Amino acid sequence: MVNRNYILLVFTGLMLLSFIGSPLYPQKEVNKGIPIELSLRKETEHSIQKGLAWLEKRQGEDGSWSSYPAITALVVTAFLNSPFASDYSFTIERGVQYILDQVKPDGGIYGRDMPCYNTSICIMALLATGDAKYAEVIRRARDFLITLQADDEEGYTRRDRFYGGIGYGGDERPDMSNMQWALEALKKSEPYRVRSEATGKQKEFSGTQPGGEIEGSVGANANKELFWDKAIVFLERCQNLKKYNDQPESLDDGGFVYYPGYSQAGGLRSYGSMTYAGLKSFIYADVGKDDPRVQAAYKWIKNHFTLEENPPMGDQGLYYYYHTMAKALSIYGEDVLTDDKGIEHNWRSEFISKLIKIQNGDGSWVNSNGRWWENNKDLVTAYSILALEETLSVNK
Repeated sequence: MVNRNYILLVFTGLMLLSFIGSPLYPQKEVNKGIPIELSLRKETEHSIQKGLAWLEKRQGEDGSWSSYPAITALVVTAFLNSPFASDYSFTIERGVQYILDQVKPDGGIYGRDMPCYNTSICIMALLATGDAKYAEVIRRARDFLITLQADDEEGYTRRDRFYGGIGYGGDERPDMSNMQWALEALKKSEPYRVRSEATGKQKEFSGTQPGGEIEGSVGANANKELFWDKAIVFLERCQNLKKYNDQPESLDDGGFVYYPGYSQAGGLRSYGSMTYAGLKSFIYADVGKDDPRVQAAYKWIKNHFTLEENPPMGDQGLYYYYHTMAKALSIYGEDVLTDDKGIEHNWRSEFISKLIKIQNGDGSWVNSNGRWWENNKDLVTAYSILALEETLSVNK
């Protein structure tokens, strides 16, 4: 007769391994869209490989790129998401260690400034490793991000135009850019929160090693969860859509601005990078694809689709635009866009061709317009590789 305790032990072990091996660090989702032609896929992989080889040579003695956590994390993620990650294991290990060296007592991962921006991107790099030994670091970083949301606990009320948003951190006002980084990091790290069968409350899973407590320990900030409904209030106020935006100065074209009442494109004009950021953020907030807010943003994108500029800002923030575009369109799940002239665009193929065309001979990319650090080759090359990797997320 089989010992019942033995069966229970085996079952518990299998359940724990299943939990650790699947949702804690989800693998990159495959978009079941139009397959990329084999020749173009190979050309894309070659472009990525050239970029990674260039970045490998740029790594500092401390393991960083540009001595900056977020840039290092973007580069590390680019290596990890590529088909060539195993060729760069030592480079990746050094980069990850630099990220870990930036962990602060409050759980954030940053250097001297911009704690939200840095922490969000560093979380995603550590998630991309697929290594459960970083679970506690990610959990605490996630808790830190949650404290940055402008809500009732920080003295905001729903009447405040910044209510529900997240900014750089500290006393700086929320904005759509920091918001989209934070929401992506928080959404992708949500599997850390598992529901206790006994209490129905949210718990944190440490996941540091098999055999540990399944529910793990609850961090100091765990009582404050990100309220997605509050986040949506801020997103609505950044969207030029009068039916949902309660701010009196809103326009009505469906696009997004930098923060309520202000656009980096001037006045209240919607612009490309923030509209892709808004679309992506609505999706992460589980706003349905058929929702009028999502459809209005997508309509703006279709009517302004271009790879020649960050509309209407020209080359300002162009590679941030590319990076955010690739992520947003990939998770939106439509491979063909029809613009306002009735022209159909297979965005993946057009996107790949554009980025390969503007890649430098040494494998890098750079923007001649240095606004928002885009004269930094490390940053822009990471953006470009990550964007190309998004295009390959379609089924082969």
